[in-house]
Amino acid sequence: MENELNALEGKLAQLIQVSGKLRAENHQLRQELAHALSSNRQCSDKVESAKARLEKLLLTLPEEQT
Repeated sequence: MENELNALEGKLAQLIQVSGKLRAENHQLRQELAHALSSNRQCSDKVESAKARLEKLLLTLPEEQT
């Protein structure tokens, strides 16, 4: 019975250790995701800005005559 309790205690300690590592990893991944989403938003904003400038520039070009 003592051996079984010791084995169970060891498994519980491993579970607690793995759980802590997973929490830390999840926290890190959440931070990385937030950073990636922010970067993506900035890139999308830049693309939209460039698109608007190009459309405005196209309006200033003379039309092609055939």
